[in-house]
Amino acid sequence: MLSRRLAHPLYKYQEKRDASINQASEIEPTKLSMPGATASFMAKSPVFTPSPRLSPIFRKTSTALSPSPSSPRSPLSPFKLRLPKLYQSNLIDDRRNIINSNTNTPLLKRKRPARIDIPPLSFQAIAEHQLRTDKERLHEVEADGEGYAVYCKRGKKRAAMEDRYSVAVGVGGDSHQAIFGVFDGHGGSKAAEFAAKNLSGNIMNEVTRSNRERIEETIKEGYLITDAEFLKEDISGGTCCVTALIQQGNVFVSNAGDCRAVMSRGGVAEALTVDHRPSRQEERARIESLGGYVDCCNGVWRIQGSLAVSRGIGDRTLKEWVIAEPYTKMLEIKPECEFLILGSDGLWDKVDNQEAVDVVRPLCVGPDNSDPYIACRRLVDLSLERGSMDDITVMIIKLSHFVAQ
Repeated sequence: MLSRRLAHPLYKYQEKRDASINQASEIEPTKLSMPGATASFMAKSPVFTPSPRLSPIFRKTSTALSPSPSSPRSPLSPFKLRLPKLYQSNLIDDRRNIINSNTNTPLLKRKRPARIDIPPLSFQAIAEHQLRTDKERLHEVEADGEGYAVYCKRGKKRAAMEDRYSVAVGVGGDSHQAIFGVFDGHGGSKAAEFAAKNLSGNIMNEVTRSNRERIEETIKEGYLITDAEFLKEDISGGTCCVTALIQQGNVFVSNAGDCRAVMSRGGVAEALTVDHRPSRQEERARIESLGGYVDCCNGVWRIQGSLAVSRGIGDRTLKEWVIAEPYTKMLEIKPECEFLILGSDGLWDKVDNQEAVDVVRPLCVGPDNSDPYIACRRLVDLSLERGSMDDITVMIIKLSHFVAQ
């Protein structure tokens, strides 16, 4: 029976087939002859380099292929895997094709991006930029002198403080002559900073040149000149203003916008300015007569749906309706005129006039009570406690200090 099986033609064919397969499986990969590839290339090829990560071709869920720590021969290497011989010969052919395809593929080069020319900055420009940045990032500003004090605090909703102030004491060599100002900027701090630097000087120049009987008109001219000079700068934004000029025993208080001045007369609050807002009947009538309109947006009256104040310095895009002409009031400083409070709307939106006087008076009236700086801070803290998110500036002026005894 066995001799018949060995003599059968099919059996002989099977023997020849097995012999060819065995011969193919014994070929060493480093001795394969293929065009464009060398033995050293094949040794460095990613297809033949042993890797700790198992190729998806050899990944099995069975634990039979899991390497044993004690076994020197790990089946994770493609050279050590015991695969069917026919599968090995097909794998070698696939490797040949991969290597040949890699050698014929051209490498793509990335293009270098275009060169960017950045102009050099001078040391002066860097210093000016740093100074401006430091000033805008100020969290609070404080100052006190003979007869006055001021305290500014940046609002929680502000990235940079937009309030400014100005003080000039002993003007013209007269210790009883002074001019003070508080400025509340909007749309940036540029207009407030410009007004703080120039408005007081423009007012005093006009007062010096004109007749002293027309002080109110000269103050108005000082406001209008400052506004015209700022508009020439081609800078956006605007500012509300309140100023107090003390001269020869009188005080001239002026404002444009919603900065306010309140005086204590024997402990009773007296407003010396008018808030210029579109909600006021006379302001609304003036704006509409000039072709503008006033509407209420989220409970706030605005000009052209934009600005919530009707007077101020700057605001070039609304200059047809937002004028710089101030409201001015003159008072003779009498013994009952105790102190003057100048403040931005960050204070007056949360603290009314009489409340402010009641907070300041115990700290500023009387021989043993002379601390206007502490009084300024008390008012700012009160406004913050009541939820103010705006910049807050408070200036307190002791009027008796500037009256000849």
